[in-house]
This record gives sequence, C-alpha cells and structure tokens, in this order.
Amino acid sequence: MMEYYGKPDATAAAIDSDGWLHMGDLGTMDGRGFVTVTGRLKDMIIRGGENIAPAEIESILVRHPDVAEAVVLGLPDEKWGEVVAAVVRLRGDVPAGLAESLDTLCRDSLSPYKVPSVWYSSEELPMTPTGKVQKFRLRELIDSGSLTLLDRA
Repeated sequence: MMEYYGKPDATAAAIDSDGWLHMGDLGTMDGRGFVTVTGRLKDMIIRGGENIAPAEIESILVRHPDVAEAVVLGLPDEKWGEVVAAVVRLRGDVPAGLAESLDTLCRDSLSPYKVPSVWYSSEELPMTPTGKVQKFRLRELIDSGSLTLLDRA
C-alpha cells in the first residue's frame, strides 16, 4: 500500500518510517511463517496496567456446553481502569450455577486477572450486516440494564 488517497494524516498514522503498514490486528506467527489473527488492538482491555485480549477469553468460554457464543469487553472501573465483563448467548435456558461454572472454567485456563468479574446473558448479540458483534451496542445494553446479569450463588 502506498497511501490513503487524499488522506496524508491517515497514511502517516498507518504506515511507519520503514514502510510497514499497521492495521491494528493482533496475531502470532508460527515457525513456518504462517500468521494467525487473534484479535484487534482496539479491542484490548486494559485492567490495572495489564493488557487483556478478549479473543483469548472468548475462546475459553465457548468450550462450555451451555454457551453458543461469547463476547468479552472492558467496562469502566474507577480502581482498575476497566474490568473484564462477559456476555454469553446460551444454547437453552440459564442453568443454575452458570456464573460459577463459567468462572471455574476460566480460572482453570487463564491468569486470574483475565477472568471476567461480571457475567451477562443475552438471547441475541447485536451484529453488523457482515456478522461482527457490535461491542458498543453491548455496552449500551449493559448501561441500560437490558441484559440479564448472571448472579453468583
């Protein structure tokens, strides 16, 4: 890529002095040079100075047999900057003890600071026409009290 047509500021922000294009994708490269995209830099949750990739937590949550889809996002917090919150779309009704079950699943697989501290369920997730979850809409639904808060027993 040479430039964003007619947008020198956007070009300068995206292409560094060595000519590398920075798109904001996060990923890993294996020994053969294959790249796996794991998330977006803009989706990063910053909790107490720690960077947390939502995709890592989402990949754990969808292992739970009751979870059809999972979305992880940061919610504002005075002490930590952001706290980790999870919204799950279930395969059926909310089973008893779901929040504890999800918490245990995460604690068995993740560092403690990455485990969501707030759990919500939603019958559907707001999506773009291309099938991407609209996290800003989820935040609006959380703020309005429209999502079901999963209580811990």
